[in-house]
Amino acid sequence: MIGTADIREWRTHDVVDEGGHRIGELEAIYVDTSSDEPAMATVKVGLPTRHRLVFVPLEGATVGPGYVRVAHHKALVKQCPSIGTDDVLPAEDEEAVFRHYGLAYSPGANGERQLARR
Repeated sequence: MIGTADIREWRTHDVVDEGGHRIGELEAIYVDTSSDEPAMATVKVGLPTRHRLVFVPLEGATVGPGYVRVAHHKALVKQCPSIGTDDVLPAEDEEAVFRHYGLAYSPGANGERQLARR
């Protein structure tokens, strides 16, 4: 798995899918609050005047010179629930992001969020 400190260096670099197709630009890292390990990244996609941020899991991601390759196809990533470039993911929408990728969602025992931005 990619460490938090390592992947922060890749902010603003290209995010590509498993076939090498460019998805967008790495914007931020979200960690799993139970382990503090990188879990998701936000990727800036869209037209220059209509950017939005989509979430993509970092499990299986690899880094190369100037890019982060994720284990999901570009079309799937671009269809993920999104937020505006100045927004934060509402707590009630967090589960939908996990569901989009077929991942289990487990908030904390007291309902704490599973993701935190780093």
